[in-house]
Order: sequence, then C-alpha cells, then structure tokens
Amino acid sequence: MKHSFVLPLSMALLLALSSCGGRDAALGSGLHLENLDTTVVPGTDFYHYACGGWIKNHPLSDQYARFGSFDQLAETNTERINGLIEEIAADKTAEGPEAKVGMLYNIAMDSVKLNADGAAPMAGYLARIDSVNSNEDLQALAAVMMREMFDPYFLVYASIDEKNSGENILQIAQSGLSLGNRDYYLSDDENNKNIRDSYARHIAKMFGLAGFSENEALKASESVMRVETAIAESHFDNLTLRDPYRNYHKMSFADFKSRFSGMDWDSFMSALGAPSVDSLNVSQIEPLDKAVSLLTEGNIDDQKNYLRWKVIDAAASYMSDDFVAMNFDFYGKILSGQKENRPRWKRAVGTVNGVLGEEVGRMYVERYFPPQAKERMLALVGNLKEALGERISALDWMSDSTKAKALDKLSTFYVKVGYPDTWRDYSGLEIKYDSYFANIIRANVFEYDYMMSKAGKPVDRTEWQMTPQTVNAYYNPTTNEICFPAGILQYPFFDMEADDAFNYGAIGVVIGHEMTHGFDDQGRLYDKNGNLSDWWSQEDADNFKSRAQVLVDWFDAIEVLPGLHANGSLTLGENIADFGGIQVAFQAFRNATASAPLPVKDGFTPEQRFFIAYANLWATNIRDEQIRYLTQMDVHSLGEWRVNAILPHVAEWYEAFGIDAGDAMYLAPEKRASIW
Repeated sequence: MKHSFVLPLSMALLLALSSCGGRDAALGSGLHLENLDTTVVPGTDFYHYACGGWIKNHPLSDQYARFGSFDQLAETNTERINGLIEEIAADKTAEGPEAKVGMLYNIAMDSVKLNADGAAPMAGYLARIDSVNSNEDLQALAAVMMREMFDPYFLVYASIDEKNSGENILQIAQSGLSLGNRDYYLSDDENNKNIRDSYARHIAKMFGLAGFSENEALKASESVMRVETAIAESHFDNLTLRDPYRNYHKMSFADFKSRFSGMDWDSFMSALGAPSVDSLNVSQIEPLDKAVSLLTEGNIDDQKNYLRWKVIDAAASYMSDDFVAMNFDFYGKILSGQKENRPRWKRAVGTVNGVLGEEVGRMYVERYFPPQAKERMLALVGNLKEALGERISALDWMSDSTKAKALDKLSTFYVKVGYPDTWRDYSGLEIKYDSYFANIIRANVFEYDYMMSKAGKPVDRTEWQMTPQTVNAYYNPTTNEICFPAGILQYPFFDMEADDAFNYGAIGVVIGHEMTHGFDDQGRLYDKNGNLSDWWSQEDADNFKSRAQVLVDWFDAIEVLPGLHANGSLTLGENIADFGGIQVAFQAFRNATASAPLPVKDGFTPEQRFFIAYANLWATNIRDEQIRYLTQMDVHSLGEWRVNAILPHVAEWYEAFGIDAGDAMYLAPEKRASIW
C-alpha cells in the first residue's frame, strides 16, 4: 500500500459527504491514467493492463528487492515520520517520551561513535557466554537471553488463550532459527542449498569480524549449523503452523514440568520474569522436546557458539558500518536480492518506530490524520458489514443454523480505526548515550516485561497490534477484531477527492478482506468471542472445505518462476480474503450507489474503476530472489496473482470488462470458486 497524500481537513469533509448520502458527480475518478497500459487487453492480462504504466514508471532501485504501490505509501510515511522525529531530535528542550524519540534517533545516526565503538558494545554479552561451564549454566543464560530477545532455542511469551479468549496465558512456541524457515536447513532444493552454504560462510565471516580467529570462526560456523539444523528438524512446517488445533496443547504447569523434565523450570521462568501461573500452552511439542534435549544434553561448545551467534547476529544492525555491511551482504543481497542497503536515516526511523511506536504514532496522528477520516472509515465499515451479512444470508451451501452463528459473529466484530484511544506509557524505558546496541537490549527487555505482565490477566481488547502509522490492516481471530491504522488511509487506498467507485474498490476491498478473514479457513474456526470452537455443522464444514479446495488447486497450478509454483495451501487464507473482500466491497458499492448511479469518468464506467482501483493496490516490481523467498515464506500471494488469479473467479469483473470465452483469463463458471 503506497503513495503520498496529506489529509487536509476540507478534503476529509468532502469525502465524508461524498460517500454517505447523495453522490457528488463532481468528484474525480480516483484513477491515475498513467498507471495503466492500455496496449494490454484486459481479458488477457488484467494486472498489466491496470498496472503496466506504474510498473514501467517505477523501476526497482538498488535499495529494493520488491517495490510496489504499498511500499510507495510506506516510503512517504517514512519521510513524514522522519520529519517529525528530526524536529524532536533537534529540540534540546524536549521532555518525556518525545525526548526519548529524539535521543534514540540521534544515537542511531551517530556514525562516528558507532564506528569508533566497533565490536565493543557486544563484548559484555559474549563474555557472559564464555563463563558457561555446564548445561545448568547454559539453561540459566538461555532464559536471560530470551528476555533480552536474542531468540535462542524457543519462544516464551504471553498472549490470548485460544480456547479461553478472555484471558492471557503463558505460551511456548518453536523458534531459534536465524533463517526463520526450516526448509532453508533441510530442503534439497538447489536454491535452498545455495542459501544454506552462503549462510554458513556468512556466520564464519561475522565471527571473524567480532574478533575470533579464522579457525575459531570456522568451528563456530559448524557448531551453529549443527544446532540450528537439529532445531529445524523438529520444527513444524509452515502449513502445519496454520492449523490452530495442531498448535494448541494446554496443560497445567505441574504437568508441563513433568512432561519436559530435566530442566529447572521454576528458575527458568523466574529468570524470564514470568508471573506464577497455573497453566500454559505449548504450541508445538516436538520442537520443545528437541530444545530441551539441547539445553540439557547438548554439546556445551556447540551450544556456546550457537548463543554467541545469536548475539552477533542480533547486534549486527546496531553496530559499526562494517558489521552492518556484512550483515546486509547476506540478508539483503543473497537472501532477498537487494543490491543496496537503506540509507542510515531510514534505518534509524525504522528503529525508533519499533521501539517507541505509539509515541511516534501519536505525533503522526496529530499531524496527518483528521477526525473526519476516522468517521468516514467507520461509515464504510458499517456498509461493508451490511453487505457481508447479505451475502452470508444468501448462501445456498450453508444451513440456516450455521448462517445464524456466522451472522452473530459478524455483528460482534470489534472495529478499530486510525489510532488507539489510550497511548502506551514509555516512562519505564531508559534511553541513554552509552551504545546503540545497549539501548536496543533495554528496549527489548522493556517490551518483553510488558508482554509477560499480561500472563494470567484478562485480555485488554482496546490494545492495538499495529502502530497508527503502519501501512497495513489486520483481523485478529482471538478478539474478533478488524483494525485499520491511520497509515493505510491514504492514496491508493483512500482518496479524499475520488468517488465511491474508487474508494470501494480500494479501501473497501481492504475492509472486506479483513472481514472475510473472520470466515477463512483459519478464522472460521473461532467463534464470536474469539474462542477456538467448532460452531459449524459437519455438512457445512465439508462444503466449505470443498469450495476452498478450488482456490488451493488453482493457485498450486501457477508457475511464479520456471519450475517454481505458488503454494495454494499456504496462501489459502489470504486468497479467500481477497476473493471475499472484492465481492463484499462490490456489493456494498452497488448498495451505496443504487439510488444515484455514478457516471462514466475518464472513459471508464464506475464498475471498471472499481476493479482498476483494486488492481492498482498490488502494482509491484520484484526481483527473482524475492519471489523465491516470499513463495516459500509468505502466506500472501504475489501481487500479480492477487489480481490475475483472483479476478477470473469474480463474475462482476467479467461483466464490467466484457470478458468472454475468447479471452485468455476466462474461466468457465462451473470452474470458478464460490465461497463467501
């Protein structure tokens, strides 16, 4: 989601008027005609028809592995946020959380000190590891490092109990892999093998940069690969992680200690700062078994090198330029396909956003998000909810009893727009001029303690999972909420000067997308209260699965690169949400304009403008390395296929552009998906 657009008050009022009551034909089409490539036939390749001009006019710079309209808006927001932060950073009289924003930014920008410090900021953390002499020492240090968010072995955190959604519970989940995905360690695919080999070399280089001899660095790399490969062998794959029932194993703390014996769990949890709890959930049993075996029986030298790597790898982005450059050479160039790192100021903004996100968000909202925009969004959400309700009621494959429960769930959606009602308190976070890395560790501990303090306590439904300046949106099944931060409410998603055809095709589809997540292959497993609970009849569940399988098979057949296919099972939830979101938004658009149809504008009917606006959201240039990375890791389909693979299943798109059996994208009605 991208592009720049400041939201002045007068324009916010104009949009609010344009889409609530009478339609104002004087509003623009919202289309930027230069984004199109009208030499392409819509029924042959709608993505390049609608986005070809944008793709041509926005070639990839060396800084990006992927750049789309989404990223364009994010870039604009980054520039705005940088302006806000620099104002604070230059203000010597700033106090409170604003002063912390300025201090952290200045620390991140101080290249002279960073380069003078070299590897020194990580020395104390590495020294702690040197003192480990036993598996008991190892366990104690692993707990401390988890609290500091170095990500060793597994993850302990607090979040909502999926079968008791009113309460937060202590959770344990698989983690500990620096490459994130088990396939990088285990797959015989040529690309993964090359990355694996490059990763091993990268580890050795980074150890050398941290002051280890060549022989020590090579041995350390071998240790890290042994440990991380052992962890990877136990990990659930990405598809299994999408099954909430396979990832829920609640047990009493007493049973947990018995099941995973060999460790002093009371001391371990105490070192984490975990409150005393009666029960917890182990999301994945086998990975924790493996982690416990490494901590209790693993070769000490291997484990120490693994922990050293966790420090070096985590510290690299916050160290001297040589660490940053070498870190980028692997994670940026080899893994993602980038050719050039982001400039220092963008990296600094990213850090401040991550550490003091809601304080930055508060400043952002005051400057760029008028109240009228929030009011407008709430009206749109109401219209989309009504349209989704109509579609659920009209389903011919679902029983009346399940429909009633689906409509009840829809009616209880908790809607968040723009920004939270209450801002985070950062008074307990210390920012000081010692080292960049030391500040990051203090921030990590501050955030971890804040999260762990929730264990065993009621869920605060008013809390946000994204900052207001984020260019994104989400649905959370455990709170049954949809959230649309202020950052996304700009062109190309939200245009104050465009009519309903554009805005329903853009932000309307985003709203519909998030709503449909409540009824996708994962979201449908949660009831209106956010509990993992089966509220479907068996026949209705079977009907849903057979209909969803149409999209699985359809996306599985897509060849994203020669020999590389999309993963229809991994991306199913997002594909259902795209498919449903388009149809729900189109119905809401038809409802909104029924009494006063919109005219042709810029040569396009309102229906055509709706679908062009949708396609423009996903205009993207992308490198092959990033295609491979995302196809393996991401639950979202690539931008091109969020258009060309979804629209052939949408009847209204055929009608809008006169697509018939002679067109390449035509799909016979009996082969199209039909879900929500």
